[in-house]
Amino acid sequence: MQKLHLVMGGRVKDPQGLEFVDLTAVDMVGVFPNYASAEEAWRAAAQRTVDDAEMRYVIVHLHRLLEPHLPAV
Repeated sequence: MQKLHLVMGGRVKDPQGLEFVDLTAVDMVGVFPNYASAEEAWRAAAQRTVDDAEMRYVIVHLHRLLEPHLPAV
């Protein structure tokens, strides 16, 4: 089974949270076929903004949203 992952990020209201300031400005890095490639893209995106505490990138497990009945293994 393909386990899709979305990498995205943007400016957040609080560096401890995930509420984005402007959803129209969210950076959609891409969709990846596995966690390893998503993590590599996430690290690259996060590294570009390492000095900006209000910028945050995340990995979203799309496969868990698309097929929630499957185990999280």
